[in-house]
Amino acid sequence: MTQLLVLDVVGLTPRLLEHMPRLRALASRGFQAQLGTVLPAVTCSAQSTFLTGDLPSGHGIVGNGWYFRELGEVFLWRQHNALVGGEKIWDAARKVTPGYTVANVCWWYAMGAQVDWTITPRPIYRADGRKEPDCYTYPPELHDELPTFPLFTYWGPGAGMPSSQWIVNASLHLLDTRRPDLTLVYIPHLDYDLQRYGPSSPQAAAAAAALDEVLAPLLDRTDVTVVALSEYGITDVSKPVDINRMLRAEGLLEVYTQDGMEYLDPWVSRAFAVSDHQVAHVYVRDPADVAAVTKLCEALPGVAEVLDETGKTEYGLNHDRAGELVLVADPDAWFTYYYWLDDARAPDFARSVEIHRKPGYDPAELLFDPADPAAAKRRAITAVARKKLGLRYVMSPVGLDAGARAIRGSHGRLPDDAADAPVLLCSDPSAVRMRIEATEVKALLLGLAGLS
Repeated sequence: MTQLLVLDVVGLTPRLLEHMPRLRALASRGFQAQLGTVLPAVTCSAQSTFLTGDLPSGHGIVGNGWYFRELGEVFLWRQHNALVGGEKIWDAARKVTPGYTVANVCWWYAMGAQVDWTITPRPIYRADGRKEPDCYTYPPELHDELPTFPLFTYWGPGAGMPSSQWIVNASLHLLDTRRPDLTLVYIPHLDYDLQRYGPSSPQAAAAAAALDEVLAPLLDRTDVTVVALSEYGITDVSKPVDINRMLRAEGLLEVYTQDGMEYLDPWVSRAFAVSDHQVAHVYVRDPADVAAVTKLCEALPGVAEVLDETGKTEYGLNHDRAGELVLVADPDAWFTYYYWLDDARAPDFARSVEIHRKPGYDPAELLFDPADPAAAKRRAITAVARKKLGLRYVMSPVGLDAGARAIRGSHGRLPDDAADAPVLLCSDPSAVRMRIEATEVKALLLGLAGLS
């Protein structure tokens, strides 16, 4: 049985490999293959397909979040593995080898997964409202073997290399002290500057080169078979699409007001969207409204496709969690979650890094408000000072419309160009192939481990 190290290098594409000689060397020892992805091409859906071999119609992860109809709430970035249907790779492996051991370092849906070691970001939410960096580990004693997780470099305006470096170091610790049969490692660094500045920018090339160096201790290991893959490729965009504002203007989306702030009211809305990069799930309460909502969405500039039940089935996205309609953006467009018509009525969390409260994905969280970056940084510094003094604080560095217009990279569509598509590299030449579908990754890994 062969030990496997699987690196999920977010956003890795053949185009970026031009700046990453160490990853290219991995492929030269083994092979490089085109990697098919799923719709939507986002983290939670792609990872769930890699680990189960199923499409979203099977495992149920229709995006990074969706409308939980049974609760009447939109939730993104849930963490429990029980949300993922299908047979996971560790269950398949243990049918062949009952003692097969697995470590999960920051792959999504880590909580409750039946693996032997888990490391995943999990802040401390204190009773007074403070949020402090930390991680969750299983077994619990693993926690004190690791330094504090640098949460504020994992996401937000300060997102950068320290979080990926921490993850690499934590993975090396597990490899050296526990020696798992399968180690899954999520490396986020390419997600940041590619969305901030676009994959064609000098910043994107610099980020790729810097990450290549940080990955060296993992790529150079000779005691494991190394697989590096990506969930999606990020492409250049310039056009935010306000799907929810259109639905509200048409009288389909409802809000309620508290203290002058507007909140999405999915309970009573006839139609609203959960926006997720370049894909949006549109939930339509009354089937009689679907045809009219379809026409409205088709006419909205920036929308490339409107998938009904037939379209969802074609892409393997026909699941009860999906919207009645699924929108795919134009190549240079992406969907905002914004539903208010006046920024003065936006909820306070709109200007904060609040991935669990926003009813859609917000890449503007990666930027200090472009309308006035200096003022946004001053607000953040003041908030940190209040936090250190034990006072209540609001961290509000995120811009609204200006932030959306500043975003230069996105993903979620199926790739139009192979140079911008996901890629798979492997150190073992015996499994060489030219192309691998996302649904075939599970079987490939089992084969590399000697567990076919």
